[in-house]
Amino acid sequence: MPPKRRSAAPSAQLSKAAEDKHTNRVGVPGTPGRIPQLSLERHKDKEPPFVSLCQELRVTDEVCNLAWKIWETMVASVDIVLDTSRKHWGACIFVAATDLDAMTFTITEVQKTVGLNVVEFFNLLKKMDINMDTISVKVNTAVSRLEKKYEVLLALFQRFERTCGKIYIAVSDNAGNAGPDAKQIMRSCWTLFLLAKGNVLQMEDDLVISFQLLLCVLEYFIKRSPPTVLQEPFKSAANGVHSTTPTRTSRRGLGRGARAAPKPADTDLRVMEALCKENECTVDEVKNVYFTSFVAFLDSVGLAGSQEIPESEDLSKQYEELYFKSKDFDARLFLDHDETLQPVKTDVSQLERTPRKNPLEEEVLPIPPQTPVRAAMNSIQQLKVILNSASDWPSENLVKYFSNCTVNPSEEITERVVNMRELFIDRFARAVGQQCIEIGSQRFVLGVRLYYRVMESMLRSEEERLSIQNFSKLLSNADFHTSLLACALEVVMATYDWSTFKSSSSSSETDLSFPWILDVFKLKAFDFYKVIESFIKAEPSLTREMIKHLERCEHLIMESIAWRSDSPLFELLRQSREQEGAVEQAEPPGMLNQLLQHDHTAADLYLSPVRSPWKKSQSVASSASQGADAQTGPSSQSQTSSHKHLKSTSLSLFYKKVYRLAYLRLNMLFSHLLKDHPELEHIIWTLFQHTLQHEHELLKDRHLDQIMMSAMYAICKVKNIDLRFKTIVTAYKELPNTHQETFKHVLIREGQYDSIIAFYNQVFMQKLKTNILQYASPRPPTLSPIPHIPCSPYKFSNSPLRVPGSNNVYVSPLKSARMSPSVMTPRSRILVSIGESFGTSEKFQRINQMVSSSDWSLKRGLESNSAPKPLKRLRFDTDGQDEADGSKSAGESKFQQKLAEMTSTRTRMQEQKLKDAAVDSLKEEKH
Repeated sequence: MPPKRRSAAPSAQLSKAAEDKHTNRVGVPGTPGRIPQLSLERHKDKEPPFVSLCQELRVTDEVCNLAWKIWETMVASVDIVLDTSRKHWGACIFVAATDLDAMTFTITEVQKTVGLNVVEFFNLLKKMDINMDTISVKVNTAVSRLEKKYEVLLALFQRFERTCGKIYIAVSDNAGNAGPDAKQIMRSCWTLFLLAKGNVLQMEDDLVISFQLLLCVLEYFIKRSPPTVLQEPFKSAANGVHSTTPTRTSRRGLGRGARAAPKPADTDLRVMEALCKENECTVDEVKNVYFTSFVAFLDSVGLAGSQEIPESEDLSKQYEELYFKSKDFDARLFLDHDETLQPVKTDVSQLERTPRKNPLEEEVLPIPPQTPVRAAMNSIQQLKVILNSASDWPSENLVKYFSNCTVNPSEEITERVVNMRELFIDRFARAVGQQCIEIGSQRFVLGVRLYYRVMESMLRSEEERLSIQNFSKLLSNADFHTSLLACALEVVMATYDWSTFKSSSSSSETDLSFPWILDVFKLKAFDFYKVIESFIKAEPSLTREMIKHLERCEHLIMESIAWRSDSPLFELLRQSREQEGAVEQAEPPGMLNQLLQHDHTAADLYLSPVRSPWKKSQSVASSASQGADAQTGPSSQSQTSSHKHLKSTSLSLFYKKVYRLAYLRLNMLFSHLLKDHPELEHIIWTLFQHTLQHEHELLKDRHLDQIMMSAMYAICKVKNIDLRFKTIVTAYKELPNTHQETFKHVLIREGQYDSIIAFYNQVFMQKLKTNILQYASPRPPTLSPIPHIPCSPYKFSNSPLRVPGSNNVYVSPLKSARMSPSVMTPRSRILVSIGESFGTSEKFQRINQMVSSSDWSLKRGLESNSAPKPLKRLRFDTDGQDEADGSKSAGESKFQQKLAEMTSTRTRMQEQKLKDAAVDSLKEEKH
């Protein structure tokens, strides 16, 4: 297939001079001058069309050789269907050039040359990765970065088009040639944005800052656009600016080389306010990006004082320099809807819709799908609503808690916040760009507000739980404060990072996603994990997505981060091993099938390092007693039982959670691979659990899933089940939250890494050979109990609950009393919020009829003249227990009892109101 040509549009063409310049400059890093010509003599063993393609892409001999080896590996594999050789060759050349750091072409060039759409390109690379050594971790990381950048660019361009459609007159009308002028302005605007984005941001996949920068560019062009091409309200907003803007004739009179005298930065914010209102974002944040980053960029390219609309050709030439340097996508092609950058089209029928209504009710209109930009702006708005009224300093209540301490910690806390601010802003600027220091400062302020807010909520809960007000030990604990502020900042950073809720994999060294925040403050993951659960419970306004994110952070810690060699976890395990029973005290196997009680607070985990496990009654001692130990030191009870074997509360809870996460992961993988051998799951789990409990050194600098896959392979091996590692890895990639580095880059010994197969052969099997062989003997080891898997502890107050007996009525806690309709999403606007001013009385009456009905579970039974059936799920269980099996006592369930009490109370209140109203009416009649 001949290579496809670029679009004939001016912005999509590279001049011959630019192509020659590109050919002369781009080559192997560190090698100046022209790229060495491909030696045809060295490649006679390869197919001529392949060599010809290498010449078109100007690759080196080394890249050509490696790409051919990759191609031969693919040909030898029976798992790959080769449709078009040329496309696969292009992918092989990209992989080889990336691996060798010898990229001599851009992504767009290779796409054009072999005829690949961007989505096809990414899919082809994924299909190639059938063997664990076909594509390296280095290439995976590069591809992940490219995917993320493309998704951000696509989202930004789609929003750019929609916004421009509301700003500019798109077609010619009575104004004459307004349409073409508007199109040319849009072309220049997008190109200037690409240039600004590449110069201002080091992290080009940051959606929020990029979008704010786009609004700055739009504002710049609106103020310089002729009024005839503008629509309202932007025409009126820019009206005052146009009165002082030179006419086109006067601008032309300046000549191309002449520029208007520099002027101070424009402070008229009317256009910016109109743009921010249209796009539902904060004016202050966009203004900050404008004055701290965009103005400096304009000055660097000589546009700071100009009132002209920059020429598209001039901007395009400057962008080419950036494009050739990055060697990825030519984002100007979005303007021409070039096929190489077009996404997969979404079927209209797949758009989100509201729940189906009764046919007798009004017709349902589809809710527009939430775009990445809108989702990001909504998340930020929700966070701002929560924190706008919060203080940058401790509240009066917090100050009281501080003053109740033996030594007031206020000064130490303030000093720590100041020091952490400097660390955070410095690292943020280094990652995102030095011109974004003020942006980092703004985000740190939000984090501090959330930090003080959650701290106060935690202390208030502890006071209610323990009936004490002196929290000296907790408030003087540096790890607690550092972890709490880091967690608050993680919430802020994740809110601004749209990709956080889309993918869990890290895409580059400058990625701000978790665990970046741990590295900023040199905070140990095991210390950070202690605060996560209490943080979630202390801040009820967290969105469902944010709770899931923090839960995922906890999982990442349990999977790998806490197992790094410098983790304090290993010291706790060493101390536990020195006692009789060793690691068994971290979590006895017999306790696995018991409920995991989530009643430990941050104070318990930070300040109660030990407790007695020798008696169940003592291990579940009263909360007040545990809390008092946390604040006042070892109690007399602890001292009396000091001769008993003690264990760490934080270690015990950590191991319980690790076991449950490990079994969940195993269960998912097992269901993909071994459904026909259900008896093996319990055996595999026993080996897996044994390794975690007795051979935890195998986890040092490794991943929980590496042990899981090895245990599965080992048991299948001794049970004569044909299951290859390649099959395990293929299924593993289908699990949620997996990364290819887990099975491609496994620690073998210090400084040496290899695949999961090498780890199994050289490490896992060697260490556990005797134990593994026992499972093939007539007397195998006793099977470990399967962990009890409760519902997530983080869904107790945030998940909407369906009202039994109804079709479309759900009850959900009100996130904030200050949530106004202006900041709500199209979906949230249709929800009914009890206590707010919107909604009709008829809707409330219908809801009240359903809620007040106390015999939901009995209706169907009475109608069919049969005995009432128990509820399938206990929706409002006050004890927090999950009765998924539907079991209950012979009498009424707790739920029905509670419901009856609520109904009775409501009835009495209504009767009392009627009596009071009657008395009042009588009084009025008398007067």
